[in-house]
Amino acid sequence: MGTGEELERLFLHWLIRMEGMGAVTVKRIGAFAGSYRNAYYIEGMELQKAGILKTEESSIRYDAWKKEFYPMEEEYYRLEEKGIRFITHLDPDYPSRLLSMYDFPAALYVKGDLPKEDEPAAAIIGARECTAYGRQTAEHMAKELAEAGVTIISGLARGIDGAGHKGALDGGGKTFAVLGCGVNICYPRSNYSLYTQIGEQGGLISEYPPDTPPLARNFPMRNRIISGLSDAVLVIEARKKSGSLITAQTGLDQGKDIYAVPGRITDSLSEGCNQLIASGAFVLLSAENLLESMGISYKKKDRAGEKIEKGLAKREKMVYSCLDSEPLHAEEIAARAGLSVSQSMDVLLTLELEGYAVRTTGLYYVRGDL
Repeated sequence: MGTGEELERLFLHWLIRMEGMGAVTVKRIGAFAGSYRNAYYIEGMELQKAGILKTEESSIRYDAWKKEFYPMEEEYYRLEEKGIRFITHLDPDYPSRLLSMYDFPAALYVKGDLPKEDEPAAAIIGARECTAYGRQTAEHMAKELAEAGVTIISGLARGIDGAGHKGALDGGGKTFAVLGCGVNICYPRSNYSLYTQIGEQGGLISEYPPDTPPLARNFPMRNRIISGLSDAVLVIEARKKSGSLITAQTGLDQGKDIYAVPGRITDSLSEGCNQLIASGAFVLLSAENLLESMGISYKKKDRAGEKIEKGLAKREKMVYSCLDSEPLHAEEIAARAGLSVSQSMDVLLTLELEGYAVRTTGLYYVRGDL
């Protein structure tokens, strides 16, 4: 890369680091000045007169930010040693899917890889406080899609996001997390194991510079990137008013296909999905459902059935057949299987250790996703 291109990247990093600089404003300043390097030499008042900076206060702050250039330069040259790449919209490896957005980020900070342009991608999003059914559905859906070669995009949040990432990793596929903080920060901390795996088997992406804390205002902005990097947006459990619905609407505005998992009309976590379906979103009933619309042929392997036939005793098969994706109490499982509670608990423990059953909370169990 020539010196001029390197300097352009450096001055763009300096401009992005100024507090309050949105993606659209950054690009408007660069276009007005003729380059990001030239932007450094323009007076804030000139940008205000052009209508790019809206107030005199922002004009003054712009001029004052020039004093921070050398610390920003040092920070820029230390990105590589932190394992962070700085990908600008002027670079050939900037994701082309994002360029059709009006407010696409001027640059991305990346740990790991970026999604491949020629591979299909789906976003999996939903409630943080999801049900066991929602988590299991997200994991299962992501796993099957990943096995079929679909890249999974999400936001590393608790609940559905994390389940989507986990399913993709379990399926041996690629998954990418778009963060509302710096890529060197894991948020939430409870997803640290996922954060590490994604950095190694996919990528961590943010438009926010390193060390940016996970501020609430950052997350609605990062959602446009999640949908922007995807060909389809899958919503699995969402309340009537939620960030997931905003992401779905953003995806719709971007021309993406929106899919939603239907749920019972009495469940608050299904209200958002049912509302999307009523508004014209596709009903998501299975991974094959989505793969077919993407033009991807995929034969599902009935591994669970094979394992059950080969590896479970008669009593274990009886209990396993009583399990569902909705949590059931051990007493109800025992009644359905015609066993005593103590017999049922012994079998459930065996099934849990083998991965055929998953305990959710208390003595409630669901079928394992094998």
